[in-house]
Amino acid sequence: MLADNMTAVEESIFPAGAQPVPNAIVSAVDVGVFYRENQQALSGVNLDFHAGRVGALIGPSGCGKSTFLRCLNRMNSEIPHCRITGRIEYHGKDIASPQQNLFDLRRSIGMVFQQPNPFRMSIYNNIALALHRHGMRSKNELDAAVEESLRAAALWDEVKGKLHGSAYALSGGQQQRLCIARTLALHPDVVLMDEPCSALDPIATRAIEDTIRAMAQRGICIVIVTHNMQQAARVSDTTAFFYLGEMVEAGPTQRIFDAPSDARLQDYISGRFG
Repeated sequence: MLADNMTAVEESIFPAGAQPVPNAIVSAVDVGVFYRENQQALSGVNLDFHAGRVGALIGPSGCGKSTFLRCLNRMNSEIPHCRITGRIEYHGKDIASPQQNLFDLRRSIGMVFQQPNPFRMSIYNNIALALHRHGMRSKNELDAAVEESLRAAALWDEVKGKLHGSAYALSGGQQQRLCIARTLALHPDVVLMDEPCSALDPIATRAIEDTIRAMAQRGICIVIVTHNMQQAARVSDTTAFFYLGEMVEAGPTQRIFDAPSDARLQDYISGRFG
């Protein structure tokens, strides 16, 4: 069913306009962010994200990419004096609704941060702890879930002999894949990634990129913030360009890089600024 929808989604995924595109998992409608009453960080963003697709957010530092990403699972709501306008829908429901359980939302919309942040415990417990908190008690079930998650993050073969060793003994790239495995253990259908490769070497970056594409093939919706335009071109299906708090242009990745419409995007891609 997902494959049958790909052609239609390819051209319609960005922008959403005022009406959510059918089958979008996450829709942002006229989203704005104010850090204080007169300090607007983001304005009028309309974007849709779909199952099995990777959406990249690109643009220079301070342009609003990460601010927008944090809106998608309500992380900005924890910042004092931060106010979000517009509407963000997850499976057609407003995530800001009083009826929305934040714990459940963040289980379904997982987050991987710029710096790897494993817990100061074993590789096994980094994943098992989250599962235990969500009610899984059986040792056999935990063992199976840990293995499944590590396999999904392409890490199992590298760590299966040292599961009870410290996560801090892993390399930076392995730690980041462990964080991805920890997120995947809760079976999210959306994963947000904020510069997940910025602190990694080229080999570790390639491993993370391969993991991202494998996650998409499993039907997970991925939204990634990256300063690396080559990375966006390699891993994403769609790309949105942000500049000075505005979403300037968005569309299928190949079109964005091969035939940008806005002069600011053309200048950014050609290296005139950034």
